[in-house]
Amino acid sequence: MKQSTGLVLGKFMPPHKGHCYLLDFASENCTDLRIVIDRIPNAPIPEAQREEWLREMYPDAEVTTLQESLPQLPEETKDFWKIWSRTLRALAPEGIDYLFAGESYGARLADAVGATFIPAPGYRSEIPISATEIRADPIANWHYIPEKVRPYFVKRVSIFGPESSGKSTLTEQLAAVFGTVFVPEFARIHLEAAGGRCVQEDMEVIANGQIALEELMVKRANRVLFADTDPLVTPIWSEELFGDCSEAIREMVNSREYDLTLLLAPDLPWIRDTVRYLPNGGQRFFDRCVDALQKAGRRFEVIRGENRLSDAVNAIKREFPSISSREQIVSEEIQQSE
Repeated sequence: MKQSTGLVLGKFMPPHKGHCYLLDFASENCTDLRIVIDRIPNAPIPEAQREEWLREMYPDAEVTTLQESLPQLPEETKDFWKIWSRTLRALAPEGIDYLFAGESYGARLADAVGATFIPAPGYRSEIPISATEIRADPIANWHYIPEKVRPYFVKRVSIFGPESSGKSTLTEQLAAVFGTVFVPEFARIHLEAAGGRCVQEDMEVIANGQIALEELMVKRANRVLFADTDPLVTPIWSEELFGDCSEAIREMVNSREYDLTLLLAPDLPWIRDTVRYLPNGGQRFFDRCVDALQKAGRRFEVIRGENRLSDAVNAIKREFPSISSREQIVSEEIQQSE
């Protein structure tokens, strides 16, 4: 293939498999691919995030974000095509040989920048999705979202509450029901390795470890991620065991966001083990959890009684109507492959 420069312009908000179809097609038809991200006011997904995704997915391409917002329609200004021509030519001073697009504007824009227009055949018919549809319901359109982009749209559910309230069991059960992965409780892993001994310095290690585990597992999650507790509980534990909590931990946990928190009531029989410390503090700890969740502005539901799993499943389906159980997911995947 002779040396040639190709350009693809888009908002990529987010990049979806239709965009990948277009970009893959462009990559096969030029030696130097330029991907240009359009900048718009009040974008629902930051330009930096979109740029990061595209760099990861297309490491051999040059990815650039426009420095300013340009008019979106020719009706906005008589200089519409001149503005776009000047801007895009400046990004490729050596010249643009091909402009690839799946939209009707492609031919006119190619003419404006002095390039040959190459339409992407089947861009819409083969992959009938838009970024707007994905933003409106990422769960329902999960199969159109590239692997690198999916973690951004994963729904995070925290299973929260006192010791011995069934958090670990419920977390694993929910992950199985919805065909996804879960985040184990790092505090248990860390403290079991220390023989159950807990000192105040462990608190920051535990908070950091829980966050690191969650960010690792979100990359593997299928639509939803269940976390066996979350860092918001660390200040409660620090105050219960040591009387105070460091500002570093508070700042760390305040930045965490969850789509739903299931708060488990302390109404199951207490089961002693080496990393449980408050045999008589269940209700007090629960009350502190309620207070912490309310102060954090968290959306949460209390799960109590013997029907924890069914109640939790129903709460999740109410919160995320498009969510599917494992059996439904398998059925959907079979239909998509036919």
